[in-house]
Amino acid sequence: MNKRVTVVFDGGVLRSDVPLDLAPNTRYVITIQELKEKSSSGDAWDVLEAIAGTVDAPQDWSSEHDYYLYGTPKKTSENSSIRF
Repeated sequence: MNKRVTVVFDGGVLRSDVPLDLAPNTRYVITIQELKEKSSSGDAWDVLEAIAGTVDAPQDWSSEHDYYLYGTPKKTSENSSIRF
């Protein structure tokens, strides 16, 4: 199970911003990363730049998007080279 939540450290305890559905008295591993507050002065290009490269997808995603989105047959086979 992986969850991503934001928390606030009050000097002694981490407090989640949302209720957590976790079993009491169970040990969990967490990763601490400081959340940089986003400025509201950015435009759409700033937003796109911030999220660019954050989606894990197959290498042929752009050429085979119909296959991944709608399940249509692939245009190229796995063994053939990509042609432009």
